Amino acid sequence: MTAMDDSEKALVERLHVVRDRIAHAARSAGRDPQEARLVAVSKLQPARAIAALATAGQCDFGESYVQEACAKQAELSHLALRWHCIGHVQTNKAKNAAGRFQYIHSLDSLKLAQALRRHIPISRRQQALIQVNVGDESQKTGVRAEELPVLAEHIARMPEFELAGLMCLPPFFDNGARARPYFALLRELCERLRIRLGLALPELSMGMSGDFAEAVAEGATLVRIGTDVFGPRPSRRP
Repeated sequence: MTAMDDSEKALVERLHVVRDRIAHAARSAGRDPQEARLVAVSKLQPARAIAALATAGQCDFGESYVQEACAKQAELSHLALRWHCIGHVQTNKAKNAAGRFQYIHSLDSLKLAQALRRHIPISRRQQALIQVNVGDESQKTGVRAEELPVLAEHIARMPEFELAGLMCLPPFFDNGARARPYFALLRELCERLRIRLGLALPELSMGMSGDFAEAVAEGATLVRIGTDVFGPRPSRRP
């Protein structure tokens, strides 16, 4: 591999800072730091930046746009990375998303589940998290909390899926203390589902740059952070 330039060295330094902050949040909450994994949100970031973080031991990367993610997966196929689909998947993109990600965080309807299952390779099960609209916000995707049990039961019966847990995007406050009740709600919903379905549901995907400490305190296992790791995000090309 070629030597890192200064920008890539700075990128790795930011990675270590973010990891240390997550570990501190976990210890402060009485948790094992290894229980909270960083998903570096790499949407719109170049493959070279992802490769630089991979050399520093970062394995989990989150992408929002399926076509962009597929291109990066092809370019970085020589690296042992875990890809996370964290953005909304349109049903007409399901064939490109199915089986291409270690986790799909944004499963939010029976229609999408049925579209995905038709394209999941026979040789594997797709790990998926159900996205819950914890703030009941009309502008956001995600299943409503009261509709979650029925959707979860449907997905749990589909042999193509391994239901891994829940994900949320709380209302934007830029204030972790105000977001914390929504993280607590997601944790409570997951605990109820574990009993109802008899499944482990080990993953809670919640928390970003401004509120991850509160998310970790409420049990987050996958923390999605982009700007604090990569720096400012480039604009998306039209």
